[in-house]
Amino acid sequence: MATASARRACAKVKQQAGARNAARSEVMEKTPRAKEQSREARDTLLAKPVRHIPEGGLAALRRKARDCHACGLWKHATQTVFGAGADDARVMLIGEQPGLQEDAQGLPFVGPSGRLLDRALEEAKVDRATVYVTNTVKHFKYELRGKLRLHKRANAAEQEACRMWLAAELARVQPHIVVALGAMAAQTLFGNSFSITRERGQWRRLGPATEGFATFHPSAILRTQDEQRAAMYRLLVQDLSEIAKHSDLPE
Repeated sequence: MATASARRACAKVKQQAGARNAARSEVMEKTPRAKEQSREARDTLLAKPVRHIPEGGLAALRRKARDCHACGLWKHATQTVFGAGADDARVMLIGEQPGLQEDAQGLPFVGPSGRLLDRALEEAKVDRATVYVTNTVKHFKYELRGKLRLHKRANAAEQEACRMWLAAELARVQPHIVVALGAMAAQTLFGNSFSITRERGQWRRLGPATEGFATFHPSAILRTQDEQRAAMYRLLVQDLSEIAKHSDLPE
């Protein structure tokens, strides 16, 4: 009986040891993947987390984004509105989300906000042809009011689902200057505590060779009462004028 008991105890110890070794192997197997995911998230210029960054150049990313169903916004939008500009642009402007005209044409900043932005860039001596322009969210979100499709802000889950495309654009273009237009883009870059009112126009380091700041979104200026609109527009031009002053950033 004593011998049988000893054998059973020995077998139990071996079984427990085997279970521990299996668990250890599983942890060792998972750790590199976890580290890779963590490293990928850290390597973006964004303050908010990114679970996955699609691969490929801008042309490939644009094609992939056309079929993006990561959130429900694609169901009612006309098309994906991906970024536009040179793949080696030194400056990237990031807006919030497409509007009605952007949804129809498939290009960012081509509606009333885009025309205001064009005028501000011209006054600030920044050639839009040399700038990469994109949005935080790539599909038009709206609510119907009669026959009108009125802009509606993308929620946190929709912004998170779309963040991978913005992270991929930043990784491919590798701009030296990033300008966030509006609160959604600013908080994606700098974190939820960022306030346009308090911190507008303040330069921040985003990466080893990248700096950025946030300013008003052109649509916010258009929605403002006449007496304040001119003042906000002047501040937008003033902020954008800083781009030329930072021309000494690395080539």
